[in-house]
Amino acid sequence: MTNLKAQIRLEAGKKTKALRHKGFIPAVLYGPAIKKNLDLQVSARDFEQALKSAGQTSFVTLGLEEQGKAKNFLVLIHDLQRNSIDSSFTHVDFYQPSLTKEIKVKVPLVFIGESRAVKSLGGTLVKNIQEVEVKALPEKLPHEIKVDISSLDEIGQSILIKDLSIPD
Repeated sequence: MTNLKAQIRLEAGKKTKALRHKGFIPAVLYGPAIKKNLDLQVSARDFEQALKSAGQTSFVTLGLEEQGKAKNFLVLIHDLQRNSIDSSFTHVDFYQPSLTKEIKVKVPLVFIGESRAVKSLGGTLVKNIQEVEVKALPEKLPHEIKVDISSLDEIGQSILIKDLSIPD
């Protein structure tokens, strides 16, 4: 499991620009068990590592120190906002789901293998979708779904969603 430390954020509005210059990303934590949304800040460097490791479909343990007490929240990275010019993160939403209710999440597809139609016959692999929406209990969400394209032997063949091997 990926760990990420956060602090309570006191800056809001235009003051968050200075926060970003210091290497932090403004964030918010919410969920059905959280009575009031928490305004947070996380280290940009640590967040990027957590995102690479967990993605948006695996849990992150968000550690928060508040008034000398440490609390851990099991969260999903729910929404990301990026700067359109330099692609840096400008805001992050952390969602703490109920562990007993199913949620819907978009899971990325990872294409593996080598297609004979592409390699030998000069075809072009067209990927119409890059992710699939999955409904499951939070702890059963797959990090990614692998799509083996080695079964594509002829031009014009396709792999449908029903053909994907999806974990339990």
